[in-house]
Amino acid sequence: MAEKIKMGSNGTLEVPDEPIIPFIEGDGTGVDIWPAARHVLDAAAARHGRKVEWMEVLAGQKAYDETGEWLPQETIDVFNEYLIGIKGPLTTPIGGGFRSLNVALRQILDLYVCLRPVRWFPGVPSPVKAPHLVDMVIFRENTEDIYAGLEAEAFSPEAKRLRELLSENFGWEIREDSGIGIKPVSKTGSQRLQRAALQYAVDRGRNRVHWVHKGNIMKFTEGAFQKWGYELVKEEFSDEAVAWEDCGGDSGDKILVQDAIADIALQQVLTRPDEFDVIATMNLNGDYLSDALAAQVGGIGIAPGANANYVTGHGIFEATHGTAPKYAGQDKVNPSSVLLSGVLMFEHIGWRDVADEIVKALEATIADKVVTYDFARQMEGATEVKCSEFAQAIVDRF
Repeated sequence: MAEKIKMGSNGTLEVPDEPIIPFIEGDGTGVDIWPAARHVLDAAAARHGRKVEWMEVLAGQKAYDETGEWLPQETIDVFNEYLIGIKGPLTTPIGGGFRSLNVALRQILDLYVCLRPVRWFPGVPSPVKAPHLVDMVIFRENTEDIYAGLEAEAFSPEAKRLRELLSENFGWEIREDSGIGIKPVSKTGSQRLQRAALQYAVDRGRNRVHWVHKGNIMKFTEGAFQKWGYELVKEEFSDEAVAWEDCGGDSGDKILVQDAIADIALQQVLTRPDEFDVIATMNLNGDYLSDALAAQVGGIGIAPGANANYVTGHGIFEATHGTAPKYAGQDKVNPSSVLLSGVLMFEHIGWRDVADEIVKALEATIADKVVTYDFARQMEGATEVKCSEFAQAIVDRF
């Protein structure tokens, strides 16, 4: 009998063998990639005596067409109640409504971690010489920084009042034709993200954690992020981790924690990727880094993502790419982003055996050069298949 996933009194998820998991099909190519991914997820679960009871909820264009709302309150309530969910890509309303449905879901449910693992699957076309050296996990803060959306439009009364307040109280003179944004970075928001990154490194046997920031310029926001991260290492993780400045780079059997300026980090993940393992950073830096890294291993079409709150147990797992409406309904595009997000979801709820089976079968399918058009056009001797056929090829390799 299907049951809800619950948060146990010990702070861990209680997951039945047949959990009820809400899903959003997604706009554009969601009509193609979600059914393909679901087919693989269901087949893998069945092989291990488990089953997911999927519950559709609405957001994006489909929700607007049926309800007149881009993000119905019912959808938010269901995700809140059932804890775990998965979604395809969503369109962003033009000319009104939410700035971003994805950002809205993250902020409303306080999903403060954006988890973006980035690794290369052998055979996937890559623009770099050594994509096999890329194996990183990015923890991107989801609720603060300039993505908080605290802005005043240029020439608006709000911008005028804010300019006057800053001039009168701080002596800050801002051009009259400026839009103004506020960049909050709190100790609470920083350390709960950094705590999640450090705990992930401990649990997964990872060797390094980097704080990526621009604290040399933004000293009281991004610089504070760096400082608070090192404080956390000493206060809560001294048995498992040590800062570079305290060990000179020789961490022994402990996790080495260090930091990198954001612009240098973007260069070094290209030139020295094997020196990066787990990265924790703020919202905008994380956006840049995760997409830049995805390009090294085949693009965001094969990049998974998760948004999670490790305190409440909530998690929404999502395709990281856009809706690509011109390909919608053509059974053409690569479903790997939402499929691998499902793998992250299974890992999150403790179904590691199911997740591992999917990854092995995906690797075998790509190794056999049975791929969708995006990879086939870059691989000599490839067999190009449809989105649904790619999913079946993965299932056939279980």
